[in-house]
Amino acid sequence: QVQLVESGGGLVQPGGSLRLSCAASGAIFRINAMDWYRQVPGKQRELVAAITTDGNTNYADSVKGRFTISRDNAKNMVYLEMNNLKPEDTAVYYCRADVRRLISSSYYPYWGQGTQVTVSS
Repeated sequence: QVQLVESGGGLVQPGGSLRLSCAASGAIFRINAMDWYRQVPGKQRELVAAITTDGNTNYADSVKGRFTISRDNAKNMVYLEMNNLKPEDTAVYYCRADVRRLISSSYYPYWGQGTQVTVSS
């Protein structure tokens, strides 16, 4: 099986910083795109940032210039550096990855369980 586990969430004051990490483990042959999403109660889950295998990135307009996504392909990890955090960034953050398992020739999406980020004074 494949598991994605996020870490690094917590409570931070406005203007502060946090770094989220997501580790993928299990019977993994290769990982394609890796993304970070976030969700607040009553709203749809939204894409925050995405990164391809060769490092091309894409960001939601609301986080451009403040968030940075990166990955370590050797370790099957993806990171989200969040700076100048605002109260509206408060949400549960999820990582997602397109994974090809050892026993498969296709890629399937896998999700982590989420980590809470709260921005408040």
